[in-house]
Amino acid sequence: MRKFLFLLILIYSCNSDTLPKPNGYLNLSYPQKTYQNFTLEKPYEFEISNQSVAVNQPNGWLKITYPKLKASLDITYRPIKNNLQEILIEAEKLVYKHTIKADEILTKDYKNEDQKVFGSLYSINGNAASNLQFHVTDSLNHFLKGSLYFYAKPNYDSILPAVAYIRDDVLHIMETLKWKN
Repeated sequence: MRKFLFLLILIYSCNSDTLPKPNGYLNLSYPQKTYQNFTLEKPYEFEISNQSVAVNQPNGWLKITYPKLKASLDITYRPIKNNLQEILIEAEKLVYKHTIKADEILTKDYKNEDQKVFGSLYSINGNAASNLQFHVTDSLNHFLKGSLYFYAKPNYDSILPAVAYIRDDVLHIMETLKWKN
């Protein structure tokens, strides 16, 4: 009798079809940005996001930190002294050094003739140490290079939304850049 009751319960309990769970999607929301000029004395100026903090560095360099994203955009400045070709080669070497871990490297050229700002933005897709780099120059006196770093082990899928969020800031930096002197 117990076996019959157990068999009866087993048969009636297995009538419903098993359905897979629906896909869950991560919903990240970032604060709305506004931009302002940073107030440090440098041979250049541009606007930065209100979600970032500019930290002064020696030699005209700058670190723009994103405390909530645990990231920083490291800006290096070099004056040009008849060595533009050498500086450009060095900057591209630093980008393509990430080829080992990168799935692809996309280049977007930038030109603003009115402000004499010419450069390139590099999107480095994959588990590279820096997923976004750029450089700009006036071709005569100034050269500026920036690299984005996160304070975590690179996992491209996880940081992709944050990279896209900061990419907008980098484009804004390039668009609002003005050289001094």
